[in-house]
Amino acid sequence: MLIFPNCKINLGLHILSKREDHYHQIETIFLPLSLSDMLEVIEGQPGQNSPTISMSGIPAEMNTEENICCKAWSLLKKDYPTLPAIHTHLYKNIPLGAGLGGGSADGAMMLILLNKKFKLDISSERLAEYALQLGSDCPFFIMNKPCVASSRGEILQEISLDLSHMHFVLIYPGVHINTAWAFSRITPQPRNRSLIEIIQMPISTWREQLVNDFETVIFNKYLQLKDIKNQLYSRGALYASMSGSGSCVFGIFEKKPPSCSFPSHYQVYDNVVQLVHE
Repeated sequence: MLIFPNCKINLGLHILSKREDHYHQIETIFLPLSLSDMLEVIEGQPGQNSPTISMSGIPAEMNTEENICCKAWSLLKKDYPTLPAIHTHLYKNIPLGAGLGGGSADGAMMLILLNKKFKLDISSERLAEYALQLGSDCPFFIMNKPCVASSRGEILQEISLDLSHMHFVLIYPGVHINTAWAFSRITPQPRNRSLIEIIQMPISTWREQLVNDFETVIFNKYLQLKDIKNQLYSRGALYASMSGSGSCVFGIFEKKPPSCSFPSHYQVYDNVVQLVHE
């Protein structure tokens, strides 16, 4: 059985306060996009007791015990002892460490795939609880619709946001940004306007009002990311921003723009659209 874990971008990201549990209170909007990995699962061989995994596409470290897809299997195995061992093949297409949620999507979609393939009859609400054990933004991929995320990113409120007529260009320069480092440099601050209010305004107003708080800190250290954002605006983007804690920068265009000229080691995705579920 096949499933296609898709990426997300953050439209705005506010770091509101530091919590007593040392996490941060955030507000962001998750938007699912069509750029996807491919995840295939087959039942394991007779006598096989644990999951195995193979990978292709973008090179990634492959440690079965640490792989989020295998962790998803292990979570379900504890509560569903009859769940058979599996072999997984993961084709990585979403760049790693880009702020696009590729790993989180793989883990969450593995839960969905196992639920369907082995007819476990787990509700979406329960799948989201399992997903939260894999990571703060994993529950989003169970819903996989535009939503406002709060708390650590796990409290989700679905919103109506249709950008399916827009074209998205994603630029990943291959820079790895340590998220813990980025959070340590942020000074949290409350906001007078919520992201829901801002997102309801015309997209032409987003450039000045829809802010990712990580950009100030990260752009100061990684000047090439600020340059990417400026180039996207110079090519006609209605809105451009870094996603999450980076390092992918995206632009939203009314129509597909001409190919951008960036260094050869940059990964450029220029045929991306909003993922829409009927």
